[in-house]
Amino acid sequence: MAYPDEIRKIYKDELEGIREAGIFKVERIIHAPQDSEIDVVFPAGSDQKHVINMCANNYLGLSSHPDVVNAAHAGLDVRGYGMSSVRFICGTQDIHKELEDKLTKFLGTEDTILFPSCMDANGGVFEAVLTEEDVMIADRLVHASIVDGMRLCKAMTDTYKHSDMKHLEKKLQLHQDKRVRMVITDGSFSMDGDLAKLDEIVELAEKYNAMVFVDDSHASGFIGKTGRGTHEHCNVVGKIDIITTTLGKALGGASGGCVSGRAELVEMCRQKARPYLFSNTIAPVVVAGANKVLDIVTSTTERRDKLEKNTEFWRKGLTEGGLIIKEGETPIVPVMLFNAKLSQDFARDLYDEGIYAIGFFFPVVPKGQARIRTQLSAAHDMHHLEKALGAFLKVGKKYDILHKTKQEVIDMYGS
Repeated sequence: MAYPDEIRKIYKDELEGIREAGIFKVERIIHAPQDSEIDVVFPAGSDQKHVINMCANNYLGLSSHPDVVNAAHAGLDVRGYGMSSVRFICGTQDIHKELEDKLTKFLGTEDTILFPSCMDANGGVFEAVLTEEDVMIADRLVHASIVDGMRLCKAMTDTYKHSDMKHLEKKLQLHQDKRVRMVITDGSFSMDGDLAKLDEIVELAEKYNAMVFVDDSHASGFIGKTGRGTHEHCNVVGKIDIITTTLGKALGGASGGCVSGRAELVEMCRQKARPYLFSNTIAPVVVAGANKVLDIVTSTTERRDKLEKNTEFWRKGLTEGGLIIKEGETPIVPVMLFNAKLSQDFARDLYDEGIYAIGFFFPVVPKGQARIRTQLSAAHDMHHLEKALGAFLKVGKKYDILHKTKQEVIDMYGS
C-alpha cells in the first residue's frame, strides 16, 4: 500500500494535537456575496447566521459593488470565461493591457505586468531581477509570500529589525561590495497594520545606491491622500523601484496581482518570472471588473474618506473601551489577546453575538502575539461598527481583560 497506516497515523496524531491545543483552524462557510453583512454557516451542519463581517480585506467595499459586477458580466460576455493560455503564447487580450496601463498611471510608475496573484508576483520577481552577486535586505516582518519568493532567488538574504532604520543603514553599509542591494518591505504590514517608513528607506537607498521593493497589497486603493498607496502617504511616488500589489483586496477583492515599477525590471519579469511564464493569465471576467474598479477609485476619494472615518471611530472605541490594540492609522486593527486559545474562544463568542472575526495565532503571527485582526471597510455603516464595538467590549468583559495591561492578560491566560 502506498499510504500505510503507520504513515497515516503520523498525520492523524499531529492534527489531533492541534485540536487539543485549541488552535485547529475551521473554515466558516459564507452563503452570500462578500459585504459588511454576510450569512455564515458555522459549525458545519448548523443553521445560517446573519453576522457583521469585521475581517475581510474588502477595504473599499467594492467586492460586490453593482458597477463592478456589471462590468464583470460584460467582460464575460465580450471576452469569454478563460484564456486557456499563458500571456506570451495566446493569453493577452486588449483588456489586460488596458488594466496594466491603468495600474501604471495609478501607482505612478513606468510599467506594470499582471500576475495570477500577488503571491505569484512576489514568487517570481526576485529570481527574475537578482543574481548571486546581489543581496536582499528585508524587514523581518515582511509577508510570507515575500519570504517564499526570496527563498527561490540565488541572491544573498539578510534582514533588518522591523522598521529600524539604524539597523537597515548598518546592513546597507555591510553589503556595499554587492552588485545590487535591494531593500524589501511591506508598505502596510498585514498583521500589525503599521506603515513602513518609506521616506526614510528611500533616503537610505539613495545614500547607499540601493533599490527599494514594496509590497503594497494592504494599502493600494486607500492609503495616501488619493489612495495610491504607502508611497503616496510618504511622499515618495516615483522613487520606489518595484511595487507589488494585489487586485484581491481593496481593488475589487477577486484575484490577480502585479509588479509595477522601473520599465527594465518589469520587462525582466516578462522575460524570466516563472509564475508569469507558466501560469494561465488572469481570467477576462476579473480583468474587466478590475478595470472598472480603477475607474471608480481614480474618479473620487469618497470611499477612501469614509474608510478613514470608520477607522478613527473603531480605534478610539476599542482603546477607550479598555482593549489592547496595535497603534497605527490603517484600517487593520489588531485586538491583542496574546494567547492562542483565548483568541479562538473570543472569536467564537463574538460569532454568538453576531460578529464575524477570526483569531490569529502562531504560525500566522509570532508565538505570544495571538490576536483578533479586525479590518474596517467603506461598506461598514456606523450602526455596524456600534454593534461590533458593543460585542467586543461585552466579550472582553466576560474574559476580564478590559483595562488590563499586556502582562496582566498573559498572567491570566498565558502566551
